[in-house]
Amino acid sequence: MTGLRPDTGRQAGTMLIVFGVVLLVSSLVVSAALAPSVGAAGNDGTPQTLVGSQGGGPGLHESGSVYLLDGKETKWKAAETDSYFDVTMLDNGSVATGFMDSGYEDCEPYESPCTHTGFRILEPTDDGGAEIVYEYSFPVRTRSNSEVHDVELLDSGEFLVSDMEYERIFTVKNGEVTWQWNASSMYDAPADPTTTDWLHINDVDALSEDRYLVSVRNANQLVVIERGEGVVEVINKDENGDGTGDPEVLLQQHNPQWLNNGSVLVADSHNDRIVELHRNNTTDEWEVAWAVYEAEGVPFSWPRDADRLANGNTLITDSLNQRVVEVNESGMTVWSYKTPYVPYEAERLPEGETVGATTYAVNEDATVYGNGDVPVLSLLLILFQTGIQVPFWFTELHVGVTLVSLTMTIAGTVLIVRDR
Repeated sequence: MTGLRPDTGRQAGTMLIVFGVVLLVSSLVVSAALAPSVGAAGNDGTPQTLVGSQGGGPGLHESGSVYLLDGKETKWKAAETDSYFDVTMLDNGSVATGFMDSGYEDCEPYESPCTHTGFRILEPTDDGGAEIVYEYSFPVRTRSNSEVHDVELLDSGEFLVSDMEYERIFTVKNGEVTWQWNASSMYDAPADPTTTDWLHINDVDALSEDRYLVSVRNANQLVVIERGEGVVEVINKDENGDGTGDPEVLLQQHNPQWLNNGSVLVADSHNDRIVELHRNNTTDEWEVAWAVYEAEGVPFSWPRDADRLANGNTLITDSLNQRVVEVNESGMTVWSYKTPYVPYEAERLPEGETVGATTYAVNEDATVYGNGDVPVLSLLLILFQTGIQVPFWFTELHVGVTLVSLTMTIAGTVLIVRDR
């Protein structure tokens, strides 16, 4: 049996490597050149926007910040924390925000140094920064999936907190827990919720002093809780007996906004869309009445906040595309901002996120704007996006091209080595 002529394997290997590299580079260059403009809509006359940034780096736990945009200029910024999450401006101009940070010495029952999560009150300073004037925090087992993502100040002076480490919501005043609701009272709990990412409770909003809207992310559900009563309403009920709601209605959602007793606006994160759900008064089921899948010609990628504004538009935090956009009811972008890292949540000032905002598509069939097909993000694409923060135009197609290019490069290298 005759083998390859001398140098034939080396030549073939070199050609494979060159072709693979050219394929990858050309796909990236062409896509970058043809990519639509992101963050260019609107002008500097836009009212102020408060942003909580989870940060960047592997796992998105580096360079977290809170900053205030005046138009598109940064008025002040608090940084040097692993991650910040939900942000709320208080009446005195301070900001309440959930956070996660490492390097603490107070770690019982974990080893020191460790990670803490909780909430902080930030006070803007004259030099364009902000100082921490109050912190409530506690140690957690890990930097991932154990954070406090949301906090609100109640009229009682209590802080209302969502906690995914112990899978609960609770109130705290003067450093002491005054009330709590544990998800184990409704859901089948593991022996120790702190050892697994069980429900990932990521948001709580006060509908009134004693009535709260809670996002139970991993169950694809929203629940309304009353102090003294427990759960009084479930949005996207479990119909299959597996403990989760219909993923076609909600899939690992974030930051719902209660519009009124018959509608709620939700960042439907893993369906890569923003939806407004209305209660069907005949069936008592919650159904999609309005949805938007893209802005600026770019499909959403893991959007994690949507606020219906006083002007009737919707402010959207599109996390993995690293932008905040404002769209009107028809889905047209009227303002956008390209963020330096991965944003978690944004609020338009002075109103912030309100209860009882304008609803869309009342008593109409569901209206969908943008891409009607829900983009399916592969695990590899998510790893690219959360690990190295690839550009917004990097899609599943580029993941495929990268794998083909890598395979060709490996095959070419094998041929060259064998020929030698």
